[in-house]
Amino acid sequence: MKYRTLGRTGWKVSEISFGAWAIGGTWGKVDDQESLAALHAALDGGVNFFDTADVYGDGHSERLLAKLKKERKETFYIASKAGRRLNPHTADGYNRQNLTAFIERSLKNLDAEAIDLLQLHCPPVEVLYRPEVFGVLEDLVKAGKLRHYGVSVEKVEEALKAIEFPGVQTIQIIFNLFRQRPAELFFPEAQRRKVGILARVPLASGLLSGKMTRDRQFTKDDHRNFNRHGEAFDRGETFSGVAFETGLRAVEELRALLPEGATLAQLALRWILEFPAVTCAIPGAKRPAQVAENIAASDLKPLSPSTMKKIRALYDAQIKPLVHPYW
Repeated sequence: MKYRTLGRTGWKVSEISFGAWAIGGTWGKVDDQESLAALHAALDGGVNFFDTADVYGDGHSERLLAKLKKERKETFYIASKAGRRLNPHTADGYNRQNLTAFIERSLKNLDAEAIDLLQLHCPPVEVLYRPEVFGVLEDLVKAGKLRHYGVSVEKVEEALKAIEFPGVQTIQIIFNLFRQRPAELFFPEAQRRKVGILARVPLASGLLSGKMTRDRQFTKDDHRNFNRHGEAFDRGETFSGVAFETGLRAVEELRALLPEGATLAQLALRWILEFPAVTCAIPGAKRPAQVAENIAASDLKPLSPSTMKKIRALYDAQIKPLVHPYW
């Protein structure tokens, strides 16, 4: 495993980290023993950064990470998120009382005195025009409740606005073979300001794993069934906003670019790591075997300029017109 510096925190975090949405909920059936085995496998493989949220399984994902911390001696970092518990999810809800209550709840779930990194969870864009919200986060850092804070966003424009606040250490944004726009304008600006980038949904909700077929069925509690058109939250969170069948066709063409001995998931993760602005990719995993496959991407040789060019050409031809203008 290789490590990269996270923003201005000074932390060295694993370039392949662990996204804990899937072990919390809305990804179909999960088994806690298997989830814990996956978490242990991540630590065994050198992962030292785990990303979760208070709404993943209504805190279940956070509690699993608390259990991991009790069972292991290694130092690792846990990033969580706050804001999506609001109903309705409005900018006015991002106030001192609510944010403090959400963070206290996460601290209890995590059995921790302070949250390593707290991210606003894809807030309404108006929140990014309210300095007082970031003042609340600063006060919570001073109070010892948070070590650092950042913002998880849907759109490049939101990312650019968020990093205007000097205390923002990280931006979490969807970035993968099917969502390439962040690299064009946002990445250079984030590097200039020394802001860490967490690349989420790196496998496009499993599309880029190479393991899905047209007849794949998803259970009722899986967002890949109920949110394909944005019925529950931003549609870009599901398959990166790409229609399932369109994504499968592109995946078949990507297979021709696989490095010898590599899987499609590893190609997709290695592609992300070609961008030095990215601190880490945070693929999810429900089972130890998935973890092992993901972290092996850190050992792959850099992709050739020819492969990178072909990937971009495929994106430009098949995916860009469908998603590029929206996020």
